[in-house]
Amino acid sequence: MTVTSHRRSSVFARGLLVAAALAALSACSEEKKAEAPEVVRPVKVAEIGPPDEGRKLVYSGSVKARTEMNLGFRVSGKITERLVDVGDRVKAGDVLARIDETDYKLSLDSADANLASAQKQAEITQIALKRAQTLRDKNVSSQADLDQATLSRDQAIAAQHSAEASLDQAKNQVAYTELKADRPGIVTAVSADVGQVVASGSAVLTVAVDGSKEVLVAVPEMDVAQFKPGKAVKANFWSSDNLALDGKVREVAGSADSQSRTFAVRVALPDDDRVLLGMTATITASLDNSSPAYSVPLAALAKKGEQSIVWVVDRQKGTVNARSVTIADFSDDGVRISKGLSTGDLVVSAGTQFMKDDMKVRLPETVTSRFGSVNSMTAASVGVSAGN
Repeated sequence: MTVTSHRRSSVFARGLLVAAALAALSACSEEKKAEAPEVVRPVKVAEIGPPDEGRKLVYSGSVKARTEMNLGFRVSGKITERLVDVGDRVKAGDVLARIDETDYKLSLDSADANLASAQKQAEITQIALKRAQTLRDKNVSSQADLDQATLSRDQAIAAQHSAEASLDQAKNQVAYTELKADRPGIVTAVSADVGQVVASGSAVLTVAVDGSKEVLVAVPEMDVAQFKPGKAVKANFWSSDNLALDGKVREVAGSADSQSRTFAVRVALPDDDRVLLGMTATITASLDNSSPAYSVPLAALAKKGEQSIVWVVDRQKGTVNARSVTIADFSDDGVRISKGLSTGDLVVSAGTQFMKDDMKVRLPETVTSRFGSVNSMTAASVGVSAGN
């Protein structure tokens, strides 16, 4: 019994020693864990700006008059005089150019002589008709003689009318040797000069008629469907940052240009004295049926299962959490999110594969965004906001 009690006491003592050793090791391990600092991962973030309205269609063009007249002579001939240059202002009725009128004046003289002859012939036949009528009344001549005299008189009168028309035509031909402006405007082009022989109807001068102005832009076929007559657009001008006008699409070409394969689109502008012909303008239009959305960098988009997510930073706690989002479409510089984000949110824009919920992150103290300089201990931005 004494030996058994001694053995039991020895085993119990060894157990106490092992337990004490294990407790000491556990305490050391916990102390080391407590001393180990929590990992805080530095991240790059983007501050979400106001929602945009979708991709913008931006095209450059030049200001033109709504009506441009290509003026040419109504008769052919050699140009003897040009009285205007490009940029000159003209009024209705102003003579712009002349062609040689020598042959046309000769035709006028010939027509005048023919008319005089026809008038004399008409007078002679009228006298002959009266004589024939008198003789017939006295039964000296036959009815056939009277009918012949009447016919001759009618033919002479018809010839006189023809000669009068020929004279009027000859006068017009002489008048057409002067090229006149039909409406007030500005000369924008000269297509023929002194000494050149031109055919009737050939363009000699181009005049931009005073009045409404418009911007002519060339739109590729992939975007032409977005331009319909009546669509509201914005017009900005390189000449002045303060000059911006609301315009409307007036006309869209029905076929593409054979060389550029683009469609000519004309945008009507409101009257403004600051808009001059030839100015360079930029037309900006929105896509049809576009909805507001927030732009984020493509690298900010991640996947959790089948759901698209972004990692949003809690400014107060300095932690990140996954947030489900709905993708509207993709833009040139990122992704457009229609649901799940708000203006001012901070999203992780790089290294999303290392993120997990409630992870501590470290952000730069000073940030600069499109909205100005922002000093914050918990905010950073790479300048991502609404827009293209």
